[in-house]
Amino acid sequence: MLTLFATCPKGLELLLRDELRSLGADDAREALAGVHFSGDITLAYRACLWSRLASRILLRIDEFEAGDSDALYAGIQQTDWSTHLAVEGTFAIDAVSGASALTHTQYVALRSKDAIVDQFRDRTGERPNIDVERPSIRINVRLYRNRATVSMDLSGTPLHRRGWRQGQGDAPLKENLACAMLLRSGWPAIHAAGGALMDPMCGGGTLLIEGSLMAADVAPGLKRDYYGFAGWRQHDAAVWQTLLAEAELRAANGLRALKAVFFGHDHDPNVLNEARRNAQSAGVAGFMHLSRQSAEHLKRPEECEAGGLVICNPPYGERLGERASLGELYRAFGQRLRTEFPGWRAGVIISDDELGHLLGLRADKRYVLYNGALECRLLTFDLTPVAPRERVVRPLSEGGQAVANRISKNHRHIRKRLEREGITCYRVYDADIPEYSAAIDVYTVLGFDDGDGRGMVHGTFPQTWLHVQEYAPPKDIPEITARDRLRDLVNAAGVAMDVPRERIAVKTRYRAKGGSKYGRLEERNEFLLVDENGLRFRVNLFDYLDTGLFLDHRPARARLRSQARGARFLNLFCYTATASVQAAAGGAQSTVSVDLSATYLEWAARNFVLNGFTGSSHELVQADVLEWLRHDREEYDLIFVDPPTFSNSKRADDFDVQRDHAELLALCGKRLAPGGTVVFSNNSRRFVIDDTVRQTFHVSDITAATIPFDFIRNARIHQCYELRLLDGHAAFS
Repeated sequence: MLTLFATCPKGLELLLRDELRSLGADDAREALAGVHFSGDITLAYRACLWSRLASRILLRIDEFEAGDSDALYAGIQQTDWSTHLAVEGTFAIDAVSGASALTHTQYVALRSKDAIVDQFRDRTGERPNIDVERPSIRINVRLYRNRATVSMDLSGTPLHRRGWRQGQGDAPLKENLACAMLLRSGWPAIHAAGGALMDPMCGGGTLLIEGSLMAADVAPGLKRDYYGFAGWRQHDAAVWQTLLAEAELRAANGLRALKAVFFGHDHDPNVLNEARRNAQSAGVAGFMHLSRQSAEHLKRPEECEAGGLVICNPPYGERLGERASLGELYRAFGQRLRTEFPGWRAGVIISDDELGHLLGLRADKRYVLYNGALECRLLTFDLTPVAPRERVVRPLSEGGQAVANRISKNHRHIRKRLEREGITCYRVYDADIPEYSAAIDVYTVLGFDDGDGRGMVHGTFPQTWLHVQEYAPPKDIPEITARDRLRDLVNAAGVAMDVPRERIAVKTRYRAKGGSKYGRLEERNEFLLVDENGLRFRVNLFDYLDTGLFLDHRPARARLRSQARGARFLNLFCYTATASVQAAAGGAQSTVSVDLSATYLEWAARNFVLNGFTGSSHELVQADVLEWLRHDREEYDLIFVDPPTFSNSKRADDFDVQRDHAELLALCGKRLAPGGTVVFSNNSRRFVIDDTVRQTFHVSDITAATIPFDFIRNARIHQCYELRLLDGHAAFS
């Protein structure tokens, strides 16, 4: 019985375990980045030939302690290498080391090589040569905690190299990762049901080719012309030839039955030509439909009545400009999936959750996979349209009825003013009844944002949506009581405002070490359009802690708009840049909006587009605000600063508004034009402005003027100040 180990990329272990069991490895058990199993030489060869997921198949030769180089040398010489390699043959050694005294892997490989060469020379006077490309045998030496495992690499070269690749796109997937995506997305069952496979960003065609070979029952290793056992002295050529003959027969039968249900598109004609060459080399070109088409104009093939699977590896960008353009691609692609492929399934691999959100689809599964060292997520989607649920109004509890009465009363009290001032997003309840402690905001939705044009899509609008944000319950209130009260409050809000449950977003809190925290948010990816002061903004009520529009800043934004005519406007910690859009609408000469989050800046870019403000006069900057201010040399007439109370990010230093606001405002003062104004806001209830600020600025507390009338119960929700430089202080340096 041979002891074997199949290596694989992280994230594929369970799939590989199941695959090896299907090949006859009944004792297969997963480990980190691989699977242990045992069997005879036939099973080992079968794994090399048929595994779509493994990277290498290692046959263990020996194990021993190797705390230093002498112990390693002696341990390697314990094996009689003449039983594995002829003296006229060649060999190569791959070495890895972890948590061991010998850390230099090249030295480990060199010392192991010396042990083998010296053994041959001592016995025969001759030695085998080294060949790192295609040796007769490849030896794997792994050190872990000073214990060496020596194995024969039966695969020779990584098994993802199938032998068909002639060319590749800019960012090719490894073939075993492509197979993992297909398996996780349900391709075998979809194909068995008569479904098609489409890759709208196919690149070199890896997913389509591997999907067709999988469907045709073609062994993934059938076209390989080299394995690591070919020059092994214990190689059983008869067994291998029997396995090859069986695989060739299965491939012939599978390809004969295969239908031309594989569709690939790409915008780059050169990449498509590579895909055609790859498909020709793999023997599946006759089953492929490859054409030049962008994902934004994707259409379902008319001949695919049985549905199918859309699967792809879309691009991702590192720089903000790239990400902004990719945001539009992801949004448009998600919209096409919704409208063109009802009843299909989809699988999309991403390396950035922020871009994944922009698809606008709710994933039914998320799998962590690794493309080399890059951690990725495979998102799978069921594109079957969901029928709207019939609304069921349950009787309210006594407490729920009290909440409903209060919401109705509040709404009646402010309704006329809302209508008179054209306010469509507002707060209607703010812990008015202490036992039911939450804030309820109303959003009048004009439509969904489809990422195209003005963003309106079909449907009956306007609609009323609610956003419920639970406050932390007192410590003496049992968790179950708090949950019951929140449920009553949500039901009451729906009844009072006549809103169905699916249009009510609820942000719940739970008790955790260090204080109360919000629970996991949803992933509905619904971006809605709302109006403020004649402008349109996109909001997301479900997927983020905040919605994209701070309702308590409504008067502050109006104030900034009234001050912005002709001004050079700077918005720091801009979030979704709603204040910048208001300033642009007020006639600002230019706007610069700075934030560290690429997601929010893409959101901001969409807000500008929705309102017709485009071009170089409206700049979005992804940066740490303090660091950016230290290097900026422009001057501004109106600066809006609304920092978080606390912030910690991997890409910037920690920020504390109480600790850091003096430096922040001093830097703003250096960028302020003569006669200019800084509007500084924050939502820290314990905030006290530093005395050093008053040595530079004339400070006016305008908080009362910036609290909306619908927030009167929570007048401490933010503090707001206007600052102007005192005489004698430099306005620009």
